[in-house]
Amino acid sequence: MTERCTLTTRDGLRLEAERARPISALTALGATAEIGAAAVLCHPHPQYGGTMRSLVISTLFDALPARGVDCLRFNFRGVEGSEGEYDHGIGERSDVVAAIDALADDLAASVAIYLVGWSFGADMALATHDPRLAGWLGIALPMRFVTDADRAAVAADHRPKLLALAQHDEFRDAQWVMDATGDWANTRREVIAGASHFFVGRTDRLVELADEFLVRR
Repeated sequence: MTERCTLTTRDGLRLEAERARPISALTALGATAEIGAAAVLCHPHPQYGGTMRSLVISTLFDALPARGVDCLRFNFRGVEGSEGEYDHGIGERSDVVAAIDALADDLAASVAIYLVGWSFGADMALATHDPRLAGWLGIALPMRFVTDADRAAVAADHRPKLLALAQHDEFRDAQWVMDATGDWANTRREVIAGASHFFVGRTDRLVELADEFLVRR
């Protein structure tokens, strides 16, 4: 079941969000589904039509709760019902922290929280270094919206990172990303054959990778 909720950033903005908790056949009988992990899902670029309902984010939001992942997706500042305006990737990192805050305040400390971002959202996720996180999943990261210095703390962190790259990415060549992240600590890179930046027809592979990384690891 999807719950609508509101996040509050540390600079006072209210962001619209949705949460999908893990589901199981037992929940209809009043049992609580087991939470294997939690994920904050970060959407593509706000100025190019990206919202929390964009294809890859929606696919993960729909698929992962059945695999035991508590998912929270949100609209960055200035998108649809979220307050504020686009802040060139600066304020948006505060939006990511607000989502981490919401999950961390509600979940047991034993539940691993991951940041999952697609495109612009991947750049925001991989520039967010927070001690409450268990790891990062970056999908088709463009490496355009934050600097190397912004990413440095995450790149050097030994918590696990998975980069899911599109073989035919129109915005950033997969090999370029692999070369640029070659010295990142504890980082696995997967190139998804046949995929474009938008992963049309290849989102099934993203779900498999997310399930493996967030739950089965």
